[in-house]
Amino acid sequence: MISAVMPTYARADLVFERGEGSYLFSTDGRRFIDFASGVAVNALGHCHPAMVAALKSQADKLWHCSNLYRVPGQEKVAAKLIANSFADTVFFCNSGAEAMEGVIKLCRKYQTETGAPERYRVITAIEAFHGRTLATIAAGGQAKHLKGFEPMVDAFDRVPFGDLEAVRAAITPETAAILVEPIQGEGGIRPATLDYLRGLRKIADDNGLLLAFDEVQCGMGRTGKLFAHQWAGITPDVMGTAKGLGGGFPVGAIMATEKAACGMVAGTHGSTFGGNPLAMAVADAVLDVMLADGFMEHVRKMGDLLWTGLGELVNKHASVLEERRGAGLMQGVKCRVPSTELSKKLVANGLLTVGAGDNVIRILPPLIVEPAQIAEALDILNRACAELAA
Repeated sequence: MISAVMPTYARADLVFERGEGSYLFSTDGRRFIDFASGVAVNALGHCHPAMVAALKSQADKLWHCSNLYRVPGQEKVAAKLIANSFADTVFFCNSGAEAMEGVIKLCRKYQTETGAPERYRVITAIEAFHGRTLATIAAGGQAKHLKGFEPMVDAFDRVPFGDLEAVRAAITPETAAILVEPIQGEGGIRPATLDYLRGLRKIADDNGLLLAFDEVQCGMGRTGKLFAHQWAGITPDVMGTAKGLGGGFPVGAIMATEKAACGMVAGTHGSTFGGNPLAMAVADAVLDVMLADGFMEHVRKMGDLLWTGLGELVNKHASVLEERRGAGLMQGVKCRVPSTELSKKLVANGLLTVGAGDNVIRILPPLIVEPAQIAEALDILNRACAELAA
């Protein structure tokens, strides 16, 4: 008999009752270091006081009023995102998948609005992940996500990640845009080189295409800048972000230049719950913390500490670990043993991580993590690797 909750997840037999900073506490009294962060969602850890205060304050005033009316919180959060990014305008939604679906719609609408309705196809990268809607699983093109959901939405041309020549070769008179993750998360913590991102910008400019980035996972401070592409010194035309933007409250955003969003007028897109007052209050608090002096420097320092520690463990446990990958506090280790075996050992020792493609374990600490917690997590990883090696 099917379970009351639809069985679409392979859930671990763990139930958490509370969280505090970088830690989660299960109903059976165990404490875990949370280096999964709700899959890069809990950017400020659990129950951050600024977020709690913002949510409680807004909850006493107004929860929902619909997008038929002005929502001052949207205007406030949009202004902060615009002031700290390439964007001129922002659309708020509820999730990363919604954000990326909107990004794809915007790319098509731009080409139609500028006189090229035949340009609707999007070049994407092999092993990408852009969400679970019909369009976004087609954009990612991974067989495990597409199985049973055919026919696939026919609008995407996939090329190897990091290969500029393959991108150039894939352009046709029907191409509207290029869409990539600056760091592939689900695909195995694979960072794009900065030259690759710069090359994509030039290709898009040379061919009248929009350049779209998916920063649902790698954005919102995870690499030590507000957005990962900022390290390359270039800007996209449109970008989707989510996860850390709400720090645990469901909120996503489509960010775009005025030029790219020229066709997004009243009636072209919408969301019932997107940008509701509760979500905006929390997102505003998250941005205030992230944009404060010293916050990104802290992320970079903690990222360096984790990177060094993982490097030492890869060298020490070469029979278990193959390599470290990533940037900032979005890192991972490719395993020589099945990554699921290492993950089970880590959980048994009190450390939560996230699986990814290419036999990789993702390590995604909250951005407020401290050196002592990184040391504790590395010690657990060391013990788990030793147990597997034995």
